[in-house]
Amino acid sequence: MGKVLCISEQEKPLHRLSPRSHLSISEMAQKSRLPTPYGVPVLAVLLFPCLVTGVELAINNCSDNQILATKPGREESLWCTVHNSSRAEELRWYRDSGTVNMKDGNKMNTTNICILPVSKTDNGVSFTCKLVRNESVQISVTLDVQFPPLLTGEDPPPVEEKNDVKLTCNVNSNPQAEMVWYKDNSTLTLKKDRYQIYHTSEVFQLTIKKVEKSDNGTYTCEAKSVLGGMKKEFHLTVEDRKPVFPLEAIIAATVVVLLTVIFGIVARREKIFKCFKKTKQTPGETAL
Repeated sequence: MGKVLCISEQEKPLHRLSPRSHLSISEMAQKSRLPTPYGVPVLAVLLFPCLVTGVELAINNCSDNQILATKPGREESLWCTVHNSSRAEELRWYRDSGTVNMKDGNKMNTTNICILPVSKTDNGVSFTCKLVRNESVQISVTLDVQFPPLLTGEDPPPVEEKNDVKLTCNVNSNPQAEMVWYKDNSTLTLKKDRYQIYHTSEVFQLTIKKVEKSDNGTYTCEAKSVLGGMKKEFHLTVEDRKPVFPLEAIIAATVVVLLTVIFGIVARREKIFKCFKKTKQTPGETAL
């Protein structure tokens, strides 16, 4: 994010109403003889709207909201000045919704901020100059930070046949870049039943459905804009599908076998005990 620096400047001479102007307004107030509500002088009531509604602000001599095209690393200086005011006016700067801290000598009638250096994160940021006593009087500049495409991403882990895989190419570019996928240096033909593309201003993602051995290879994400281009390679490895054992069926069969054995033992326990007894007595009888 670019750092905002404040530069002070001596105040400009104030624009004042001429004595004749004061006299004509005073005479109008006396001739009207309007009632004074709540004890407020008629002269103040007549003058207050003129003090606010006629004031205008300008940034770098432009009185309209504007978009400022710039590039990373540059220094941008914004000067906000008051026009059509008969008094010293205090000004305040905002970066988006946050207030910019200003020095005391850099607030009245003319105020300046510098963005040094401009960075990619400043893109789309608005700097707004407001009249402190009436913040509806304001003017803004939005930064349009332009830079060539920058691509990032990681290779996917090895994937087994018949599974889906995603190649995610992260893109950062202003203006927005044109994107395309290649496989082994040839333009990838996108078949609807096998490939899906997800594309936003920040992501260019390729999904391959039910990968096959023929999908092995190098996939290249390419971005192009008027400011330049960039490529990013992704390496995809497709492995043989491993045999899938029906684990639940094996567990169920094992449980059935164990229960059958247990029930068989319980049902024939008397016969088993007799055989066991007979076997135990046989050695003794042989000894006699």
